[in-house]
Amino acid sequence: MTFWLGLRLSLRGGREAAVRLALVAAAVAMGVTVLLSTVALFNAFRVTAERPCWECTTGSAPAGWALGATQGAALWNHRQDSYAGRPIERLDVAVLDPAAPAPAVPGVPALPAAGRFYLSPALAELMAAVPREQLADRFPGARAGLVGRAALSGPDDLVAVVGRTPGELAGMAGTVAVDTVATFPAAQDPAADDLTALYEHGFGIAAIGLIVPLLVLIGTATRLAAARREARFAAVRLAGATARQINAIASADAALGALLGALAGVALFQAVRPALAGVAITGSRFFPDVVTPTAPQYAIVVAGVPLAAAVAAVWSLRRVRITPLGAARRTRASAPGWWRVLPLLAGLGLFAGPAFAGAGREPDPLLADAGLALIMVGLMVAGPWLTMLAARLAARLTRGAATLLAARRLAAEPKAAFRSVNGIVLAVFIGTAVAGIVPAVVSGQLAAGGGTLNEVMRVPFGYADAAPGRPLPPGEADELLAEVGAHPGVTVLPIYRRTATQDPPAAPLPCDPGPGCRLDFMLGHVVSCDDLARFPALGACAPGVRAVTADFNRLLTSDNLLSVDRNLPIVDPTSPSAPAGTGTGTGFGKDAGSGEAGAAASDGLSLAAVLIRADDPAVRERIRTSLTPYVARSGSAETPLTFAEVARFREVLLDQVERVALAIVALTLLVAGCGLLVAVAGGVVERRQPFTLLRLSGTPTRTLSLVVVLETAVPVLLAALVAAAAGFGVAGPVIDQLAIKSAPAALPGAGYLLTVGGGLLAALLIVLAGLPLLKRVTAPDNARFE
Repeated sequence: MTFWLGLRLSLRGGREAAVRLALVAAAVAMGVTVLLSTVALFNAFRVTAERPCWECTTGSAPAGWALGATQGAALWNHRQDSYAGRPIERLDVAVLDPAAPAPAVPGVPALPAAGRFYLSPALAELMAAVPREQLADRFPGARAGLVGRAALSGPDDLVAVVGRTPGELAGMAGTVAVDTVATFPAAQDPAADDLTALYEHGFGIAAIGLIVPLLVLIGTATRLAAARREARFAAVRLAGATARQINAIASADAALGALLGALAGVALFQAVRPALAGVAITGSRFFPDVVTPTAPQYAIVVAGVPLAAAVAAVWSLRRVRITPLGAARRTRASAPGWWRVLPLLAGLGLFAGPAFAGAGREPDPLLADAGLALIMVGLMVAGPWLTMLAARLAARLTRGAATLLAARRLAAEPKAAFRSVNGIVLAVFIGTAVAGIVPAVVSGQLAAGGGTLNEVMRVPFGYADAAPGRPLPPGEADELLAEVGAHPGVTVLPIYRRTATQDPPAAPLPCDPGPGCRLDFMLGHVVSCDDLARFPALGACAPGVRAVTADFNRLLTSDNLLSVDRNLPIVDPTSPSAPAGTGTGTGFGKDAGSGEAGAAASDGLSLAAVLIRADDPAVRERIRTSLTPYVARSGSAETPLTFAEVARFREVLLDQVERVALAIVALTLLVAGCGLLVAVAGGVVERRQPFTLLRLSGTPTRTLSLVVVLETAVPVLLAALVAAAAGFGVAGPVIDQLAIKSAPAALPGAGYLLTVGGGLLAALLIVLAGLPLLKRVTAPDNARFE
């Protein structure tokens, strides 16, 4: 019965109750829309991660011409290809016995026969849009159909399933015999564990970053016009209601507004869901129908938000004691102490000091995590004390009436002033730290070798006669080098496999491998000094030396160009020469000039890799197409990519992290703006009497409006500045630890400045929407106080 009385008071409490109900519902609707969007994207990620991982299929190596011992087995060769930096999943298959049932790939009706292939819709569209010699020539035969979505993570995936003859596929290194296609979820692939955990961790941070301001928003909304409601609750208490009944009435009032807001938020989410499906969180879009919350999640939000509002309403009355005589007394909290800043300072000192102390030493993860935790807790704890300090300083220095009034109120109630903006702190801190680190890492990736390697394509074939690849024999090496050299504007550096190396020492290494420490057992490659001179970023030989032994493994296989850059130059005047007649390239002793590469190959050295510089993108794609059969025969696990494309794969991941962080900041500021609007409206209604008396005494409305704006803007800007400073304090040690030697100092980009600056401005503009209420409630004609 008491609960229904609370609902009746909310619905029939006059214009003030209707305005409060509308504001609470609108604020909660915005927060619920943001929360459902985050949940929907996480669900889409989980559904995608649970699809059958046909790429994870393993098999047994085929033996001789028998190839597959199991009836119905197929030959299977899965590898990565690329076009203009976009990865292509390529599967070459050969059916051994057409009469026997063959293993099935999800999304493909049947394994294609020789000369037929299936393409994903995105790859078919791309193939139709570019010249045939750049892409289509990589897939011999005719298209049999399209790959279904069961084999795809999203509509942007590039996938090809190509049918070959058993003889063709048996000649490719890395081919296996398969009788069963893997159906376990892609998230269980060991190679994907780290990435899956990274995205799940990111969604967890996003949820925390959004739930905190949402709870703040709900709590602020339920406190709207708290003083006015407390007076009414005192009247009800005087009529005989108990304290428990007062709590029930307050809970009903708050829960009704939150329920209406939750339902409105669900409806608003349905309107924005189509646009949400176009967000590429993992680098490609999800299928639109999986970007949605589940029915239980909808139910939890619709039921949980009103429950949280009811709890917040009861909690807001914890300092109010309403007596049976109708008197409402509020206990005043003590002023925050200076000790509140200690956790923040301790966290910054721990993170920037012991956690990252020691040049070249890996940071201590335990100390780093402890430092971050202290920083985040310290930001929340120190806010009220910093707000009080800034307000007291402004009160001493200011001369304006509006500034003085605002400063005095902030100094008197710093905790309440900071409460409505503490949701901003964590988001701005995380966004600033990420936005400070990502540009430095990205610029460092693209600045490897002074940026001169960006247009150079690396093509590794193999380091030894074993998986995951084997070097090309001399005959194939001659053929490949002639074919690549026939393209205009191309510069080539052949990297040969050294045949005579020492065994690694049993004792610990005398020094860390790298420039200045080149141990013989690691120098497994041979290069011509004349060819090397065309790639100055890799180093230079001593005068008079024709060929050197070196270690190009990191350059050829690493996906982190920061580590590659730290390893440059690979060759310097101290690098060992390759003597003639020792199995390390006798052809280098000839007076051949530009013909030394071919001579070395004909003298018995296998081609381990080749670096190709081609400035024309069309020429690069034609070369990549011509390299396809050589890479397939070698069984290399590496895809021919330029160093800029290698950097771009990491850049895409880093940019996604930055975009997600900035999206959290933007959404948090938007939710915070709604919360500030509710707080401003509530504060104006609560202080209608003193504001009206000030206006009657001659204070201009403009001055009162400025008081309200300053009371809101100071905590917002102070929270943002402190959080941003802490974020830069975290980013600095991380960037120093990376030791990026070739990249210029990188600062947060325009996206960060627009997000934070624009978000703060938008939040303050939202606050201005509540100022007309001030003029209305303080009108002299309404100077009556109950």
